[in-house]
Amino acid sequence: MSSITGAQVIAKALKEQGVTVVFGIVGIPVVDVAEAIQAEGIQFISFRNEQSCSYAASVWGYLNQRPGVCLVVSGPGVVHALAGVVNSQVNTWPLVLIGGSCETNLEGAGAFQECLQVEMCRPYTKYSARPPKIEMIPNVLQTAIRHAMVGRPGAAYIDLPADYIQGSISSDGLQHIEPARQIFAQADTAAVEEAAALLQQAKSPLIVVGKGAAYARAETEIRALVDKYQAPFLPTPMGKGVVPDSHKRNASSARSSALRGADVVLLLGARINWILHFGKKFNPQAKIIQVDVHPEEIGTNLPIDVALQGHLPLVVAQLTAAIPGPFVDLPDSNEFIVALQQHALKNAQKQAAKYQEDQLPMTYHRAFFEIKQKLPSDVVLVSEGANTMDIARTVYDFDQPRRRLDCATFANMGVGMGFAIAAQLFYQDSRVVAIVGDSAFGFSAMEIETAVRSRLPLIVVVINNNGIYFGLEADEYEQLEQAGKLPSTALLPDIRYEMIAEACGAKGHLVRTPDELAAAMDRALAYSGVTLINCLIRPGGYQKLDFAWMTK
Repeated sequence: MSSITGAQVIAKALKEQGVTVVFGIVGIPVVDVAEAIQAEGIQFISFRNEQSCSYAASVWGYLNQRPGVCLVVSGPGVVHALAGVVNSQVNTWPLVLIGGSCETNLEGAGAFQECLQVEMCRPYTKYSARPPKIEMIPNVLQTAIRHAMVGRPGAAYIDLPADYIQGSISSDGLQHIEPARQIFAQADTAAVEEAAALLQQAKSPLIVVGKGAAYARAETEIRALVDKYQAPFLPTPMGKGVVPDSHKRNASSARSSALRGADVVLLLGARINWILHFGKKFNPQAKIIQVDVHPEEIGTNLPIDVALQGHLPLVVAQLTAAIPGPFVDLPDSNEFIVALQQHALKNAQKQAAKYQEDQLPMTYHRAFFEIKQKLPSDVVLVSEGANTMDIARTVYDFDQPRRRLDCATFANMGVGMGFAIAAQLFYQDSRVVAIVGDSAFGFSAMEIETAVRSRLPLIVVVINNNGIYFGLEADEYEQLEQAGKLPSTALLPDIRYEMIAEACGAKGHLVRTPDELAAAMDRALAYSGVTLINCLIRPGGYQKLDFAWMTK
């Protein structure tokens, strides 16, 4: 009778569930699990920090539409990985965290890294459990994956005690568990007809495309809806590319006017949260139609006139079939559309002027413009940092979905390198460019070594303004430091981040001018390994921070 270890059981179960890559950091007691995973032909990407590997698994779930898997050690490892767990739960992306834990017979005895991990993860997951015995590991894994991806996606946690990992059972008694599968549903037909009637009555409709539409892979259906109905659409930051930004009905450059002027708003996979100003910028008289997979989300922060619950591609197809055609006979002459186009043109002219600012150090807009000129059409852009991310949202255009990744709904810093590494593994035929603020880069800078070790052709551009939000020039920094008035947002001026990259085996470039930045981008795109460009821009000086934009 042959035997199999608990580590081998979990590895084989992962393979049965279709897992192809696991992100993590090994140590006692999960080293055996990682080695068993590799023996099954599953790629294991070893990171330098549990936060980063959990973020990588988080965005892998978003890109792959099946749970990203993260493996970490017990105690502190699980605590650190909670960052990615909560990120997935808030963003509604599928993730399964697997954590080692102390031996079951030592619980309560002060065991090595003993921690109540199942209980700790439960508030931030859809499912958190420990298998009752080794034989049940495949069943619990399948349940965790099913919970993570079915309905509204989210996070799950599986606890693996050391005696399970190192223990063994008869291989003859190991059950074969079918892979977890998605379950999709259409919306109620009466509600679809009600929504279609509202859309046909609209004089100034607006379609809001959220990142839920990108996750659901609803691009084909939503593009067909926009082309048939001819309404303006407004993508949220990670909804960009579901309908190409180059589409003539894109209202991104007239966002405020679009929200304020719409008489019917169709929300597609978009929550009415801080990203949409809690609905406070919507026309108060507008009729709202909300499509979401999660019924409890519908109506949050704003009364809804028609609720459509279901899988977004199916529901949008229902809506498209239910409307006869464009909302007006001549959409190009519609007063609302013409006004939006005029606002967009004015804003585009203002933006273009910012791209040509030639003073040194460079501004955000000038640096972003130089980068934009060099990016391939199929680039995957990771955007992280406060000003870096916010300004970049208005600069870069996307004609394909799921090509713009940022801190999303949870708005947490530190995701950049984990997201970039996972994205480059997923998009193996495209270049991934991470444009990150200097403060944000500091959260996960050592993952440069992970990218080099993984032989990824990753490009990282650190937008270095010497601080959090705003930094200081060297002389101003010295004066304020001597006076004991150095602001908490200040970082050391002109830190040589490219030297850190070079120490890890990457190519590094320090740039101060538009020409230097353009040349560095050319070299980075021609190189098949990791490149970090340290881009020095205008620090901005000390300024009072204002967060009122979140609630205005």
